[in-house]
Amino acid sequence: MKIVFTGGGTGGHFYPIIAVAQKVNKIIIEEKIVGVKLYYISDNPYDKQALFENNLSFEQVNAGKMRTYFSIKNFFDIFKMFFGVIGAIIKLFSIYPDVVFGKGGYASFPTLFAARILNIPVFIHESDSAPGRVNKWAGHFAKRIAVSFEEAGEFFPSKNIAWTGQPIRSEIEHPAPHDKALEYFKLESSLPTIFVIGGSQGAELINNTVLDALPRLLEKYQVIHQTGVRNFKIVNGRAEVILVDNKNKSRYIPIDFLNPLQVKMAAGAATMVISRAGSTLFEIASWGLPSILVPFKESNADHSQKNAFNYARAGACSVIEEENMKANILISEIEKIIENKKNLEHMSKCAEIFSKPDAATKIARELINMALSHEK
Repeated sequence: MKIVFTGGGTGGHFYPIIAVAQKVNKIIIEEKIVGVKLYYISDNPYDKQALFENNLSFEQVNAGKMRTYFSIKNFFDIFKMFFGVIGAIIKLFSIYPDVVFGKGGYASFPTLFAARILNIPVFIHESDSAPGRVNKWAGHFAKRIAVSFEEAGEFFPSKNIAWTGQPIRSEIEHPAPHDKALEYFKLESSLPTIFVIGGSQGAELINNTVLDALPRLLEKYQVIHQTGVRNFKIVNGRAEVILVDNKNKSRYIPIDFLNPLQVKMAAGAATMVISRAGSTLFEIASWGLPSILVPFKESNADHSQKNAFNYARAGACSVIEEENMKANILISEIEKIIENKKNLEHMSKCAEIFSKPDAATKIARELINMALSHEK
C-alpha cells in the first residue's frame, strides 16, 4: 500500500499533512498492516525532521505560483508549473500510489494534475471557509473531500463531502498543565498570560501593534510572543529599546519559532491568544482558549476574514480587522475578554465546542480504506 501526500507553501498546508500521517502510522501499527509506504511530494520538504519522524519519504517536484496580481514572476512560473507537472507524472508513475491526499496550495497542483492523468484516486482537505484555487479545481474529480469549515462545502460538488474539522498534530493538540507551563517559561502565577502568534505571513502588523502596546500590557499581563523567524531580530531589538528601564520587562518573552513542546507549554500557560485567522485557529480551539483574531486582508478569496468571522459567530473569538489594529483597540479587546470572567469562560467553552479533535483520525481511516480498496 502506498499513499502520497502533497501540499505546501506554508505550515498551514504542511502540518495538517503531518497530523494525518501520524494517525495513518498509528492505524498501521494497531492493525498490523504491512508493506505500507508514505510519500510527501512538494517543491520543498518544509520540515525535514517532521517528515523523518513520521516515515514520509520526500520527493521534490517544481511548482509555479500563479499570483492574483500582476507580476513578471507569473511568466516564469508558467514554465515552472509545466515542468513540475511533467516531473510529477514521472514520479507518480514510478511510485504508482493507491491514493493521493492533497492539502491545497500551489505546490500540490503538479501532483494532483498527475494523479488525474494517471487515474489515481484523490482525497483533498480544505482548511478555509472559502477554498483556494487548487482545491476548488481538484474538488471536481476528487473521490473524497474533507472540510474544516462547514461553510466550505457549498464550493464543492455535494457528493463525497465530509465536515471533519482540521487535522492537528498529536503533540500540540492538548496544552501542558498550567502550573508546569508557567514554570517552564518562568512566569508569574498571579498574572494572566497572553500568547501572541506572529507567524510568518502578515506577522508585521501583529508584531508592531503588540510592541506599541507592550508597556501598558506588561502592567497587568505577561506576554509570550512568537515573532516568526524572519522578524525576531527586529522585534527583539525594538522590545529591548521600549523596555530598557521598564520594571516589568521580565514579563515579556519573545521567541522566534516554537517547537511542538514549546507550543504545548505556551498553550498551557496562556489565558488567551492573539493570532492571524489561518488554520492556527483550529489549534487555538483545540486548546479551549479565547482569542483575538486579526484576519489577513489580502488573502485569496478573502478566506482569512471569512475564517475569522465564522469562528467569531461560534462565540470563540473577537475579531480586529487590519485597519483597526491599533494599540488602544487591542488593549481594550484584551481587557474586555480577560477581565470579564464570565465572558472568558464562555469563549473557552465555545472554542472547545468548535473543535473537532478526531479530524486527523477520520481522514487517516478513510485514506487507508481508499488505499486498500484500490489495491484489490
